[in-house]
Amino acid sequence: MSSSTTYKSGYVAVAGRPNVGKSTLVNLLLGQKVAAVSPRPQTTRKRQLGILTRPDAQVIFIDTPGLHKPAHKLGELMNRQVYDALEDADLILFLVEANSTPTPEDTLVAERIAQLGKAGLDKTLLIVNKMDALPSQQIPTRLQAYQALLPGAQLYPISALHNENCNLLMQTILERLPEGPVYYPEDQVTDLYEREISADLIRAAALQILRDEVPHGIAVRIDEYTERGENGAYIAATVFVERESHKSIVIGQGGKMIKEIGAAARQEIEGMSGRKVFLELKVKVRSGWRDDQTALRSLGFPDES
Repeated sequence: MSSSTTYKSGYVAVAGRPNVGKSTLVNLLLGQKVAAVSPRPQTTRKRQLGILTRPDAQVIFIDTPGLHKPAHKLGELMNRQVYDALEDADLILFLVEANSTPTPEDTLVAERIAQLGKAGLDKTLLIVNKMDALPSQQIPTRLQAYQALLPGAQLYPISALHNENCNLLMQTILERLPEGPVYYPEDQVTDLYEREISADLIRAAALQILRDEVPHGIAVRIDEYTERGENGAYIAATVFVERESHKSIVIGQGGKMIKEIGAAARQEIEGMSGRKVFLELKVKVRSGWRDDQTALRSLGFPDES
């Protein structure tokens, strides 16, 4: 740790509508992958901390689910995690994407930040992500459209995928953080256990591979996570779907699809854990689990407050 008389630390909430690149940005700023990423919306369902400890600061990123209009209890719980993060954070990164005009969900996030009053606006950076996908002639108009959502917020155009302007963003985050203590051990990078991250990585692999009609009805529960010494770890997990027709899609002809999901997930888990993994997946139907509080609790989602 630095011998400097000032040490900065604080919580940085990364918020935005689904699929704008929140987890990609968190992984980039941390310098390692702790959050599951896929091209599908709502890959992130639970808030997760990404902890960056430096000689001069400890930055605690809160990767949040995409804020959206909920259609079930799961969506309401996801949104509640976003609201709590916005209120508790020392700094807010409001992420939008340059390759589309502002959506009603973007407006929903902006309105929630505005409800926090001047303190909310003062602690918000408006991050326009995916600038690499926007033709140069459209840049001024697009940035103006997003600035209009939160006129008082400082705007940063970036590309998390290509690491463009992200160093400048990180510098601003460090400048804006308050002085504070080291909240977490210096070698800790997230608040989740490996088994929880593994469940997210399995689901992200399923989102990556499956057809559009299945993903949002999928949940993953880790049933066993056993260390096997030099042989690595054994993981048994259940993939839940809401319909029998979805079960057959997830399994695939001759088990081809579930094997492909398992292979992709195993590779990601091994990359995360740094050791060999034997992964066994099974698929079960649990109808209406997204509106079933008991099912949500068994899958690790918090009770409604």
